[in-house]
Amino acid sequence: MVCSIINISKPIATVCSLAIAFCSATFAQEHSVDTTLFLNEITISAIKQDVNLTQSGTANTQIKGRDIEKFNIISAKNISEIAPNLHIPDYGSRITSSIYVRGMGTRIDQPVIGMNIDNIPIMDKNNYDFDIIDIARIEILRGPQSTLFGRNTMGGLINIYTLSPLSYQGVRILSEYASGNTYKAAVSVYNKFSNQLGASLTAQYSSTDGFFINESNGEKCDNERQWGGRFKLQWRPSRNLHIDNTFYFSILRQGGYPYESATTGIIAYNDTCFYRRNSFNDGLTIRWITPHFTLSSITSFQYIDDNMTLDQDFLPLSYFTLTQARKQSTITQDFILKGNDSNQYKWILGAFGFYKHLDMSAPVAFKDYGIEQLIENNRNNAVPSYPIYWDTRSFLLESEFENPNYGLALYHQSSYSVDRWIFTAGLRLDYEKTDLSYLSQCNTSYSTYEGSVGPNNLFANSPVNIHDTGDISKDFIQLLPKISAIYQLPTKNRSTIFFSLAKGYKAGGFNTQMFSDVLQQRLMGVMGLSASYDINQVVGYKPEQSWNAELGTHLTTDNNNFTADISAFYIRCTDQQLTRFPDGNTTGRIMSNAGKARSFGAEISLKYTPTQNLEFNANYGYTNAKFIEYNNGQQDFAGKQIPYSPTNTMFASASYKIPTNVFWLESISLNANVKGVGEIYWDESNSMSQPFYATVGASVRFENKDYSFDLWTQNLTDTDFNTFYFVSIGNAFLQRGKPRIIGATLRININ
Repeated sequence: MVCSIINISKPIATVCSLAIAFCSATFAQEHSVDTTLFLNEITISAIKQDVNLTQSGTANTQIKGRDIEKFNIISAKNISEIAPNLHIPDYGSRITSSIYVRGMGTRIDQPVIGMNIDNIPIMDKNNYDFDIIDIARIEILRGPQSTLFGRNTMGGLINIYTLSPLSYQGVRILSEYASGNTYKAAVSVYNKFSNQLGASLTAQYSSTDGFFINESNGEKCDNERQWGGRFKLQWRPSRNLHIDNTFYFSILRQGGYPYESATTGIIAYNDTCFYRRNSFNDGLTIRWITPHFTLSSITSFQYIDDNMTLDQDFLPLSYFTLTQARKQSTITQDFILKGNDSNQYKWILGAFGFYKHLDMSAPVAFKDYGIEQLIENNRNNAVPSYPIYWDTRSFLLESEFENPNYGLALYHQSSYSVDRWIFTAGLRLDYEKTDLSYLSQCNTSYSTYEGSVGPNNLFANSPVNIHDTGDISKDFIQLLPKISAIYQLPTKNRSTIFFSLAKGYKAGGFNTQMFSDVLQQRLMGVMGLSASYDINQVVGYKPEQSWNAELGTHLTTDNNNFTADISAFYIRCTDQQLTRFPDGNTTGRIMSNAGKARSFGAEISLKYTPTQNLEFNANYGYTNAKFIEYNNGQQDFAGKQIPYSPTNTMFASASYKIPTNVFWLESISLNANVKGVGEIYWDESNSMSQPFYATVGASVRFENKDYSFDLWTQNLTDTDFNTFYFVSIGNAFLQRGKPRIIGATLRININ
């Protein structure tokens, strides 16, 4: 079955037809499935979307508690490829939280998919990647969720729910060791003081020495240390009032970037690289439930203090280094009013607001070789009779920013049921304003010589004192409609066919990383060479907008032993945001709007449980994403595949549970799985790509009610593949995927 799924040479329609036929053939099977874990938490946690996503008009993937442990999922990157057409590459550092879905996504700035943890929206994708202990359930919704959730959910939404102290009580201990001298440890305490009040406290630590060596100093460059904790309080003072508060923090200390030369295959850079992040988040959810309506309030405060310092040329040469130090505070408030009166008519009305304030310092330190190659040589080649020489062999291009950003939104959605049909329509009015105050300065000097550089040929000494300040403001307003129709099939489990049409958008913003390039060009202008950049043209970028049409089905047999989710989609995108490195010997990255693009594809997810102890899963996603209009002034990319987004994703797993009937060992569980992704193009011209590759994982679990012990492996075949490729100052770099990893995980439950 897996082979037929990954054979993309067959038409999409044939694949869907075969899946529907297979589903129909299995309707007669009569074996039951395992009981869903954490059922109470599922019931109380849904606030905006339908509780039963299998009957919704949205393509989705749900990962339950046992599967989360089976696949060792503790962060968003671990779910890559498990959901069709979802790709979260593992490269760079944890500030790099690039997500690609259905042909959309970028490497920096605004994400294409949103993330909620216990209903609290994470407002900065720089904070998407951290370890989360005791995950009860994950939902991956694909397609625009902008009507209910707003900005940066045009590709979908990831909902992560942690374990509730009202549904579980006891102590949970986790200890893990794996390749790369990797340790993980966590302790969680869950207590229910009464039927109305429960609390949990979690502490965790992880470390790894890494897998890649920087040949310049002989040390591992991808080492990491992480501390974290969570305090969760749930109070039910009455049947009508529910109060939840979750506070969590993460402290991260991480090494450099394992980018190797595409020519030599060697990682070698001479300057310091690291990423450090302290983040604190607190979310308060209050719900007042009446027979007629439910009023919910979701309030959060989020704080990030991080520092990314890197050898930006990634060479064993003293070109330049970049530091990006940020402090950001965010407040969000969401009010949701939801009708409870009728099963036939359902409605939701909401108001959302946020305020973010970012202070950032981003100096670029030019060093000896960089001064020679990027400044002196350029100037001296233009005016060879009067060469220059810098007075000091290092200097700073300093950039300071203050970026306040706020947004307001009103939204409404109504659903009406008639016979087997459910019709839904929604609309969101979203307004956002962002301001940028900047200070760019450089204080240095150089000497001009007559004929040649020498003590007797000094012509003039020229100080360089650049001090540029300014304020830029942008605001955006969006109307985000959605319509859908769901038809419930005449089956016991209400299988459905759905169609939806929705608009999504990603917010616009500023290219703060380009200020060092602008300042560099100002420096060249001081020396008589024309500047290349107009600050008003390169600093700002516009919102990205899309329309997504989707046709799909959720199918379940009467006895629940087989499910199939199948969907086909078409996306039309305008002003698509793309990350690119500017041409020439420059240091920054720029977000650009790429004109128009389109994406179409299909997704299929199958789950078959022939017996209570045997389960098969298979997911496949196909995306054909191309530019319709995109000309960067030098080359026309119309018809080219959109870079960094894979054409195919695939996931398949088989699990078998063997009861032992021994009091100290209830069962042994075996699992084998495979993930596949590709082809991925690395540039707009499609000149470089990563072919399709697959990695194999396996695990064996020994367990009873008090403990479990897992032996597991990832990338069992030690497949060689690349997760990232880029070109900077004329040199090509890539990052290899992680090698074979073998580990052991012990979990102890004390009730």
